Parts: sequence; structure tokens; C-alpha cells
Amino acid sequence: MKNDQIILMADIIGSRNVDQRQLMDEFMSLVGQVNINNRKNLLSPLTITLGDEFQGVIKGLRGAMSIIFNAEEKIVSMEKTFKLRYVIVEGAIETPINKEIAYGMMGDGLTRARRYIENLKKTDYRFYFDLKDKPRQTAINNLFIAIQNIVDDWNPKRDYYLVSSFLTYKDYKLVASTLNKGRSLMWKRNKSLKIDAYNALKEVADFIGGNRNA
Repeated sequence: MKNDQIILMADIIGSRNVDQRQLMDEFMSLVGQVNINNRKNLLSPLTITLGDEFQGVIKGLRGAMSIIFNAEEKIVSMEKTFKLRYVIVEGAIETPINKEIAYGMMGDGLTRARRYIENLKKTDYRFYFDLKDKPRQTAINNLFIAIQNIVDDWNPKRDYYLVSSFLTYKDYKLVASTLNKGRSLMWKRNKSLKIDAYNALKEVADFIGGNRNA
């Protein structure tokens, strides 16, 4: 019997162009931490399937977006240089949900997610949502274009430690004190990194993800 679910699939961008062993170790560490942090949101855990890809079945759209933000911010806090592309599909899984590992399941939703990942590789976008509610889908895809424009401007070597501090401590004055930096400089960096805009977009995503039954 068909049962529509929220499916999250992601892969590493340009994974073939870097040291494979180190990348896979870092990827496994990331997926493991995100699974731990998001147990309550997972029907089937994020599972690495093809070495540089993972998939999972999520408890609702809000949970899927929470996982994306957690993964993106983990990459920043870990100061990793790789980027992920993500596809979220609301679609059918025709086999029982495997609660231990997101593998061995079948359905149109999973097939479409795989196709959208391949299509996304032909673009510069890192996020794509396919939902039953098409106006909602359009709004969320536009929202994540704005989010990507902010996040992809952060430089791993120059900015990630600052971004992580701003996201942790919230207040530029606390960041200045913690890092022993000048308040004026940290105020300027908070503005140039668009931290307030990023946090505002996260709140919008949380609202859109949770204000309906998806």
C-alpha cells in the first residue's frame, strides 16, 4: 500500500575531485552526528548509500529542514570544505519503512528523489523541494535560493570559525569577548556575513515547514 512520506536525499558536490578516504571519513562523521542530533525527526535514519550520498525518511517537512540546517551548520563548525546538495520529496514509499537503515525500500518518492538529485547536478542550486502543495513548494525553493546565497559566500578558512561562534553565542559582543576580538570588528563581521538575515530565513523556514500537515 502506498504511503506518502518526506524523503531526504543528499550528495557531496565534486566528491571525485578530492582525497576520497578523508572525505568519506568526514562524511560518515557528519551523517553520524546529524542522526544523533535529529533522532526525533527520523522515521528511517540518514544512511550512506553510494559512498558520497545519503538518504532518509523524515517525520515531516519541518523535520527535514531542521536536518538540513543542522548538517549545514555542522559542516561550518567542523570547518569542512565540502558542500552538499539536497532533495526533499513528498512521495510514496510502497514497502515498509525500515526504522534501522534507510535501505531496501522502494517507491515512486525514492525514484523521483534520485532523478531530482541527478537533475540538480546540472544547475548551480544545492536545494530542491518537491511537495504536493505547489505554492508552498515554490515558496520554499525560493527561500532556499536566498539561504544558499548567504551560506555559499562563507569562506571555510576565513569565515567558518566566526560563523560558528555567531550561531552559538547569538550576540556579537559575546563573540568578541569569547574570541578576544574588538566589538566594532565583530559587529562589522556579523553584518558582512549576513548572520541576522540567515537566522531570519531559518525562522521563516521553520514557520513554513510547520504551519501545515506535511
